Amino acid sequence: MPVRVTDQASVLLAQNPGPMTLDGTRSYVLAAPGARTRVVVDPGPDDVSHLTALADGPRVELVLVTHRHADHTAGAARFAELTGAPVRAADPAHCHPAHPATGGATGGSAHAGAAAPLRGGEVLRAAGLRIEVVATPGHTADSVSFRLPDDGPHGSVLTGDTILGRGTTVISTPDGSLRDYLASLDVLEAFGTATVLPAHGPHLGDLSAVVRAYREHRLGRLAEVRAALAGAAIAGAPVTDQLVEQVTATVYGDVAPGVLPAARQSVRAQLRYLAEGP
Repeated sequence: MPVRVTDQASVLLAQNPGPMTLDGTRSYVLAAPGARTRVVVDPGPDDVSHLTALADGPRVELVLVTHRHADHTAGAARFAELTGAPVRAADPAHCHPAHPATGGATGGSAHAGAAAPLRGGEVLRAAGLRIEVVATPGHTADSVSFRLPDDGPHGSVLTGDTILGRGTTVISTPDGSLRDYLASLDVLEAFGTATVLPAHGPHLGDLSAVVRAYREHRLGRLAEVRAALAGAAIAGAPVTDQLVEQVTATVYGDVAPGVLPAARQSVRAQLRYLAEGP
């Protein structure tokens, strides 16, 4: 069953550990104390045992998705059928309508039948909560975070894969963007000492401090990439597979083989950032 981590959030860990998912994908169950319904964030992989356990309990009113990757979304359609709740994501491809026949999204819910794409700046009200949708592209173009401003003294933010509980995230191809990612870090830093509720790894305190560490890491890696280019002109130049391999071998030569695909993606994103110029 889900384990409570803050006043308004509990987590159920999917059994899909790996180099990219760390200990597994964290599906969050959100509700205000005493609420009769729940909100689920990132149903996770299409694992019947995980989805069934996630559906067990008070009615799920709404399902939210932080971004398109399969370890967050593969189970979403099945979960909508299990619970009757609509699934909303920034990417319309991962939105699913409610299934009132199951009774999961009936009874006058404002979300019944709705599956509109999420918009940054939107405020959702469900399960007794105020949930602010924060556009945080960079890891992927459709990445969003969810802020719970009333969750404890400083609030909390569900950061998806934008900020992890351990290590750093990848700028994912084909739609990830380092420029967007750095801008998203600025947005998140403004939320101060909120609790970080990541999709992988343990929850963290003081979002602003975590953001500063992330930014320092990113800029440090970018400096290493510049050094690896050894003064070669990059502005406006094409980012070739050969160049990506050369820079990855230089900058990420000490990483485990299972992480190399992610390293290549981040290098490609950094090279594109440099090629775009200031």
